[in-house]
Amino acid sequence: MSNDCTEWVSFAEGPARSVLYRTYSLDAKNENITRALIMIHGAGRDAHIYFRTAIAAAFLAGALEDTIVISPRFASNDGRNCRDSLASNETNWSCSGDSWRSGGISVSSDRLTSYDFVDEILRKLARKDVFPNLKTVVVAGHSAGGQYVTRYAMSNQLHETLGIPMTYVVANPSSYAYLDAERPIADGSEFRAFGEGRNCTTYDRWPYGLQNRTGYTAKRTDDELKSHLAARPVTYLLGEIDILPLGGFDSSCPAMAQGPNRLARGRAYGKYVNQKYSARHQVTVVPLCGHNARCMFTAELALPVLFPKP
Repeated sequence: MSNDCTEWVSFAEGPARSVLYRTYSLDAKNENITRALIMIHGAGRDAHIYFRTAIAAAFLAGALEDTIVISPRFASNDGRNCRDSLASNETNWSCSGDSWRSGGISVSSDRLTSYDFVDEILRKLARKDVFPNLKTVVVAGHSAGGQYVTRYAMSNQLHETLGIPMTYVVANPSSYAYLDAERPIADGSEFRAFGEGRNCTTYDRWPYGLQNRTGYTAKRTDDELKSHLAARPVTYLLGEIDILPLGGFDSSCPAMAQGPNRLARGRAYGKYVNQKYSARHQVTVVPLCGHNARCMFTAELALPVLFPKP
């Protein structure tokens, strides 16, 4: 991908920074932009690939001229599992544990969390002197990126104050953050107190539940997270054939407590927040798609969700 498509975002404390891909500059006045799509990559931290997918989707939706497409990169280098090359002052986001996908604290600065990155992007988009006609922002992610978005949707501090309507698109994550100790029964038809808590002691800990939160989400109370998630517009895009344990599938005990596969987990979670917390979230199953971001985001059903009419 050409360097013409990249831009650095510096954090308020400086000189820490992270890179993103974008179709238009975040700092040059652009009266044509009415929509923004922020696309969060998966566990491979391949922002450039997700950027291409988002551009393909924008092309199919006829939205290239009036939408700024942005794909931030959460670079990680722990010398073991993640070995991204880091530029000077580039923030190193945690690869495992309380990682970038759940608002975890940066390895290189204990004052930064991964959710601060999208916060910074949103603040840039909200500048009326740069994007005077921006009417809507969509934050979307697939797989690990879907994990990022589902938890960012309930915890970000800008949704009500940004001045621009925001929606969230959560595609095929391996897990969700449940708001209480109940979990779906085997067929997903109802929710009950989790009966295996003694043998699965982490089932209700963050990022699978609300207990023991650290990082960005620790600043919010349980009640705030619950009310935010219920009130904010979320669409769950689920692959009809995302039913196999592939692509970094989370088979841990707390994840398996949410359902046997990603499709079942997504259906159950959408039903859970709508029934128990009076949310109005949408669950959309994309036909013939498995665990594949390009298939999901370029599907006809996905385009009006990613590129809503301003």
